[in-house]
Amino acid sequence: METQKNEFFTRNSELSTEFSKYVLEHPEMDDLLTEEAVVVFLPEFDAELTDFNLKMAKEIESEGGRVLYVKVKQMAPKIASRLVGVEVGGRDGITP
Repeated sequence: METQKNEFFTRNSELSTEFSKYVLEHPEMDDLLTEEAVVVFLPEFDAELTDFNLKMAKEIESEGGRVLYVKVKQMAPKIASRLVGVEVGGRDGITP
């Protein structure tokens, strides 16, 4: 059970990282985010994680907490790096 919770944590962390990038690109989202609300992801492409997150959200709400639900339809494939034209060398190894 603990291994599964760790897996859910990892999957939620990835969603959280991507959501942070999304919020930076969409500043209007800032108005919805408050310190009082817990962000809970509902990824349509991961039913197991959605079920887990819904249970967690219901617990938070039953204890009087606020939840901001974020439905995610899909995620684009990972991109290793956006760097282009990289040259690597020692101190004097790269000539401009």
